[in-house]
Amino acid sequence: MDPITQGALGASAGQLIKKHHSTAAVSLMAALAGMSADLDVLIRSETDPLLFLQYHRHFTHSFFFIPFGALLCALFLHEFIGKRNQFAFKESYLFCFAGYATHALLDACTTYGTLLFWPFSNERIAWNNIAVVDLFYTLPILFGLYLGIKKQSPWPARILVLWILLYPAYGFLQKNKAEEAAKLFLQAQHQPVPYDLSAKPSLGSLVLWKIVYESEGYFHVDAVHVGLFENVSDAMYYPGDKILKLDLSRDFPWLDKHSQQAKDVERFSWFSAGYVAKDDGALTGLSNRVIDIRYSSVPNEINPLWSIGLKPEASFYEHASYDNHRDTSKAAREKFMKMLFGKPLND
Repeated sequence: MDPITQGALGASAGQLIKKHHSTAAVSLMAALAGMSADLDVLIRSETDPLLFLQYHRHFTHSFFFIPFGALLCALFLHEFIGKRNQFAFKESYLFCFAGYATHALLDACTTYGTLLFWPFSNERIAWNNIAVVDLFYTLPILFGLYLGIKKQSPWPARILVLWILLYPAYGFLQKNKAEEAAKLFLQAQHQPVPYDLSAKPSLGSLVLWKIVYESEGYFHVDAVHVGLFENVSDAMYYPGDKILKLDLSRDFPWLDKHSQQAKDVERFSWFSAGYVAKDDGALTGLSNRVIDIRYSSVPNEINPLWSIGLKPEASFYEHASYDNHRDTSKAAREKFMKMLFGKPLND
């Protein structure tokens, strides 16, 4: 989730348990603790471009790391905030714990994937019920924080709990509606319904969903608009692109399966939950790319936000490269907005 929402949710948790303390100080401490798990992005290497992907949302986001993460935050923040506001260290730790504990759960609601159960499992948990950025979720939380600080009261935060919990819960309902709409569309087209069909929220919305599924060796990417209070039968469906699923022996026959580049493909595939394919320039403008198909600016397109690059001439120990891609064209924005409001694309 974006850092503003992470901080806001952490601050809300701190306000919930504060008593006679300064609401502003508690909110600041819990907000910083709520964002701190993302400091794992600092784990980088100049020689290994994928290291930050491997460790983002890794051990710092595990349930089992929460007590230690909160302690590290408290040791630092108590010196600059806690002592100045006459907090006992155990109080600073409690506020940091409350803020830190919210982070991983919120991240798991998105599509990116979070290692909630590390070190006992390396599965990236992704519930796909909230977008990474969703102002409809964030703004009410920020408003509640403002009221809590202004009135020096925990009651706005206590009321906010309903919104904080109900919005993601409604996201699950919308996700199920989007998947059911996709199944109905495929059945109407006399196509088999794949077992792995899943819906993923598009940017900032619970009404526009990306549909991803595999069929006959291809990944398919569609989109569907499901209104907040509409029946599944009223959904607007947007058929989209398809691409061959990655097959290393077919797509990169020259790649040594024991080389570092092959290992990097495995790491990238793990990060991408297996939703990887080859692009030779049609999508990224670069050759010999392995792309993550889960994300795109327009939800029914395969237009990756990131990819890794392989080189036939690379040495045995050379890493794959990593690049970001963004489609910010006017055409992409216009198409996205039509989908967001459930309009036909040919209007």
